[in-house]
Amino acid sequence: MKPYLSIIIPAYNEAKRISLTLIDIKRHCDKANYSTEIIVVDDGSKDETVDIVRRFKVLMDNIRIIELPRNQGKGVAVRVGMGAARGKYRLFMDADNSTAIDQFDKAIQFLNQGFPVVIASRYIKGAIMDPPQSLMRRIPSRIGNLIIQVLLLPGIKDTQCGFKVFEEEVAEKIFAMMVINRWGFDVEALALVKKYGYKIKEVPVLWVNKSMSHLGSPVFIKTLWEVVKIRWWLWNGMYDK
Repeated sequence: MKPYLSIIIPAYNEAKRISLTLIDIKRHCDKANYSTEIIVVDDGSKDETVDIVRRFKVLMDNIRIIELPRNQGKGVAVRVGMGAARGKYRLFMDADNSTAIDQFDKAIQFLNQGFPVVIASRYIKGAIMDPPQSLMRRIPSRIGNLIIQVLLLPGIKDTQCGFKVFEEEVAEKIFAMMVINRWGFDVEALALVKKYGYKIKEVPVLWVNKSMSHLGSPVFIKTLWEVVKIRWWLWNGMYDK
């Protein structure tokens, strides 16, 4: 039987955090009135991430793990998870649980209204960041988003929050076309959603700022460079092939 929701979690060296995330997902899904499957895609972790997820199979019969042989990037892990998913709706979320699974409840009403893509936002009215981002993080984030809006996605205030839901048909079309392997993959996915005429709904969420974040200045620069490449590829019809 096809599940209502596939939850895809890309993970790289998340042994210290993924247990609490999976416990929270189980607690929420046990009370939900829809069926779920959980797919953890390990992106070549060097710690005990895989072993920890395997132990959860005793508690969660709807969980499976896909092991990539080496680290290839979050974009690859999400694509693999989307390709393996069977759900009517397919959500990818971060292993650190910065946007928790209970925020999916905010997306359901818009999925029911016909929006095929619903994305979490930290920067629209009603969103809560706990604690708020520092100015050192917020300023480059806002500058980066402005560039993304100008080049690719006008009106989308937060392309990088790691909590996005795709309807089955859209997921199967979009993720099969993608080529960005690392942090710019969110922008590529949404740019392709826009290119093919699907509607995107941005919803405010509670986002918990994790002190162990893997992001930094080099990621910011690389992401913007990938944004420029996506714009160039769209102009040159690469995604039309």
